[in-house]
Amino acid sequence: MSGKQADLAGPGISTYEEVAKVLPQGYESILTPKETMQALFAVKNYIEENLCKELNLFMVQVPLIVDRESGVNDMLDRDGSRTPVEFPCGLGLETPIQAQVVQAATKWKRIALKMFGCDMGEGICTDMKAIRKDYFLDHDHSAYVDQWDWEKVMSEDQRSLEYLTDAIQSIWKVFKGAEKHVQEMFPQLRNSRYPDLPDELKFIHAEDILAMYPELPRKERETRLIQEFPAVFIYGIGWTLADGYPHELRAADYDDWVTETVSKDGRQMHGLNGDILVWNPVTKRRHELSSMGVRVTKETLPIQLEMSGQSELLSQPYHQAIMKDEIPLSIGGGIGQSRVYMLLLKKAHIGEVSVTVWPQDLQDICVEKNIHILK
Repeated sequence: MSGKQADLAGPGISTYEEVAKVLPQGYESILTPKETMQALFAVKNYIEENLCKELNLFMVQVPLIVDRESGVNDMLDRDGSRTPVEFPCGLGLETPIQAQVVQAATKWKRIALKMFGCDMGEGICTDMKAIRKDYFLDHDHSAYVDQWDWEKVMSEDQRSLEYLTDAIQSIWKVFKGAEKHVQEMFPQLRNSRYPDLPDELKFIHAEDILAMYPELPRKERETRLIQEFPAVFIYGIGWTLADGYPHELRAADYDDWVTETVSKDGRQMHGLNGDILVWNPVTKRRHELSSMGVRVTKETLPIQLEMSGQSELLSQPYHQAIMKDEIPLSIGGGIGQSRVYMLLLKKAHIGEVSVTVWPQDLQDICVEKNIHILK
């Protein structure tokens, strides 16, 4: 889930007093901590195996740190507000390597397709770990990030909404299968208070959501939408909409958000990317699971960089590899592992399925709310 804007914590949430109001009252985890770990790894193994089957991927190693000069780290946004953890390394080197902890493996994966010799229609999947230090830490955002980052070689004639939609439906099939699998292991997860995922996703363009709720800010538009359709994929995130703003900022150098597309009723749209969002019945809030898209080409990369005021990035090795056709055309995305675990295991807080650091204020709130976060 890449390229995020600064309001990720949700509409109006910027203090822990507000977080306390959001977290559910009367919460009790369905699974014990031991059962939670057993269920979590059952989901993890199922998704990795079946995601690879559905999308024709194979698992590969992925970097935790990269060289700053490579340009392959994910900057998450266009305004430079999300900076990676950086440090010099290399004992004895006259000039130490300026290393960065990855924020996501989005750009690295596309280079890796060539490194691993992927054929047309074949791709890779990673068990990616990252640090994003500039998040507001709440019930579903942490500084530690785990994702299934995947990437797949595609052809020029596959760069379409239809091809993107097919990939999304395959991913949703895997989510539904994982839900069934873990509920067979732990039948108590079939709980009338917390409905299962719907069988089908609603596909809708960001421009149509703005037309539906023109008076609402972006996050509130999403919340209103998924109260009506509890699982959606939003097309075209990053392009400037009719109100003069994008639905959400997206980095300029991986997802393609400028390519023109045509809606089913013949209207011109933009963007070959988007997000899977669901309604979380435990937190009663929007819940993002995945961000993905068809990647930029040597034609669309310069346009997006210019629109973002980042044309100087074209000189970096990754960007030059795109401009010189040295790496393949691709489609890819990131699936938030802990977000998926949190949803399928009916958890109120991401800290119940992921070990990281939390501010004391949030820890105290969780104690009051009977939420047992891992430490």
